Amino acid sequence: MALSSHIEQLKQKHVELEMQLEKVMKHPSAEDNEVAEIKRQKLLIKDKLKNLVH
Repeated sequence: MALSSHIEQLKQKHVELEMQLEKVMKHPSAEDNEVAEIKRQKLLIKDKLKNLVH
């Protein structure tokens, strides 16, 4: 897999997680652990992107 393709996939996954997080946060019965897990996944992707780009 080309590096640029991998980076684009990670960026897309980050966007998808952001949309999922917004959806979960709007729900009145949002579980704290679900929100925390989505945020954790977003941070992992952000770190991977940072390491790949630099």
